[in-house]
Amino acid sequence: MDPIRNPYAPGAGQRPPELAGRDIEVRQFEVVLERVAAGRPERSLVLSGLRGVGKTVLLNTLRSQAIKRAWGTGKIEARPDQSIRLPIAQALHTAMRELGHRHRDDDRVDQFSAVLKAFALRTDVHDRKGIRWHPPVDVAAAKGRADSGDLEMDLIELFTDAADLAGDLSVGVGLFIDEMQDISADDLSALCAACHEISQQSAPMVVVGAGLPHLPAVLSASKSYSERLFRYVRVDRLAREACDRALMIPAESEGVQYDAEALDELYAQTDGYPYFVQAFAHATWDHAPTSPITIKDVAVAGPEASAELTVGFFGSRYERATPAEREYMRAMAELGIAADDGSVPTAEVATTLNRKPQSLSPARDGLIKKGLVFSAERGTVAFTVPHFGKFLRTRTA
Repeated sequence: MDPIRNPYAPGAGQRPPELAGRDIEVRQFEVVLERVAAGRPERSLVLSGLRGVGKTVLLNTLRSQAIKRAWGTGKIEARPDQSIRLPIAQALHTAMRELGHRHRDDDRVDQFSAVLKAFALRTDVHDRKGIRWHPPVDVAAAKGRADSGDLEMDLIELFTDAADLAGDLSVGVGLFIDEMQDISADDLSALCAACHEISQQSAPMVVVGAGLPHLPAVLSASKSYSERLFRYVRVDRLAREACDRALMIPAESEGVQYDAEALDELYAQTDGYPYFVQAFAHATWDHAPTSPITIKDVAVAGPEASAELTVGFFGSRYERATPAEREYMRAMAELGIAADDGSVPTAEVATTLNRKPQSLSPARDGLIKKGLVFSAERGTVAFTVPHFGKFLRTRTA
């Protein structure tokens, strides 16, 4: 098959040619946008799931929906040990640029820019490292608004002013946050409080976050009312029908078909995880000589796709771990055989390694910080990457 015509997209965060299995989430967000713009109360949204299930793709799709409705939008990717003050200022500056040229009152736009600048200038020098963006220079920073240094208070004032400006145009503001679990506890608490205040005001603004499976637990620990503040959506692997759609529709657009057995085999090898589906389909397309694509084509391409995942998807993550962390993960992988690679008790990891649980805390905490494992429930751990246990067992063997 012509590799130039290969329709599949196995890239990080790249939108697949057919966004299968996410129709419900997309329709529900359309309702959210319409209700918020109409001044009706609505909750912000949190997407959670393992790596490779398409959280970032869905996050970007929801942002595109907001843009189509002429909303002002901005997006950030949270990073460990970095304050969200400057990234949020940058994101809302982007949102206001989308709205400012349509606003009839230039003074109102300038007033918000002044508040935004005041908010951004309270960023510590430590948190400015690596960020080249500077707040608007053509206006003076406001005084006494969003500049107290208290992130919670400043966010409330900044979000309120942003929502008011968008409301003048009968639209809203959307703040989209990827890797939300990496926001520090204090900053996350301030963000939740600001979202709570905006929600109580029925202001036209929504925050959409995406993160790993333990993100709901992180939010709950931050603010008790966060369980009611957000609508939680678990982004999971694709059901069989959706997986077939993700494979067949892009191929049919190029005049190519699949045999039923080929579809069976692709689902068996990928388990319906969207990133794996794209990776295996991409390799299969390149190896298939003609249409229809057969199970033999999948068998030939499978080792190449697996090898690419071993190096790029699994291997790169494994290499980030220290020797002690790798030992911890290998113990998890062995225990995962009986647990179908789900959550395993930390006590059993310690027993497997013949160590005291307390002595393994540094390795466990390091893996959590690196985003390699998560703890959805106290006393358990699980891999953030699907099939990672299988990868480790193969590597050990």
